[in-house]
Amino acid sequence: MGQEIELKLALGTSGPARLARHPRLAGVASEVLRLANTYYDTPDGALEEARMALRLRRRGASLRQTLKTEGKGAGGLSRRGEWEWAVPGPGLDLSGLAELPPLAALGGHVLEQLAPRFTTDFTRHAWTLAVEGARIEVALDEGEIRGGTQRAPIRELELELQAGPTRALWQLATEFADSVALRPAETSKAARGAALLAGRWSLPAGGPPLAWLKRAMVALDALTDTGDDRWRRLAAEALTTLDDREARDLAGRLAAPDWLTPAFGQVALDLARRLDDAAPDAPEPSS
Repeated sequence: MGQEIELKLALGTSGPARLARHPRLAGVASEVLRLANTYYDTPDGALEEARMALRLRRRGASLRQTLKTEGKGAGGLSRRGEWEWAVPGPGLDLSGLAELPPLAALGGHVLEQLAPRFTTDFTRHAWTLAVEGARIEVALDEGEIRGGTQRAPIRELELELQAGPTRALWQLATEFADSVALRPAETSKAARGAALLAGRWSLPAGGPPLAWLKRAMVALDALTDTGDDRWRRLAAEALTTLDDREARDLAGRLAAPDWLTPAFGQVALDLARRLDDAAPDAPEPSS
């Protein structure tokens, strides 16, 4: 098992074009990948209930199977377990899945019921950067989530720490936020697909400051996918509950029609980083 440490950021409509012109990426070669993904679960959503995501990803002629467990963290930063390996296809490698502790804990009946649930198809532009003594993969994803007859756009940036200190993720995100409209995102493509398929979103409970920030960012994820303005109100309420100057600033900015701006992202990242620094430390990955 590996540990994935990444910072997930949602982009505004102009975000991808502005990111491509950012000085940090000037002269850095990118890899362009077209990725087709099918996510699996049981009819009653056993994996979603257990906060797991299982996918088959096709890239050209190769097929890889990935299981991810629930991430720890908030403010866009997550640390989670990940198992990934090549499979012959066309379907899942059930014998390999049966050996993984998280799935074994659910029982063999879950494996027998796994079936395709929704898909995500997107183009990924990937760069590798050295920042603050760290190696970071910068992945810009643009495409679409499809669940039944429903659709939602994919327009997100993932900064994955390959080696070095976690603070480098925040540093790079802050640099991008100087000119790119972005914000921390909490909801994975898998969770967005499940919500799209079910036709409903739910918010995590509040609690410590980081939990209220997570609740606010999930509400903004729901706003992006549904267009339902009540999620904006719920995000503002969660931020106000934090009783923090920067959080109140963000809540006030949400009242503007075009609230997702570089300024919004800079404040949101500063708040998320500050709250994450106050949480218990997690081990850094080795090179």
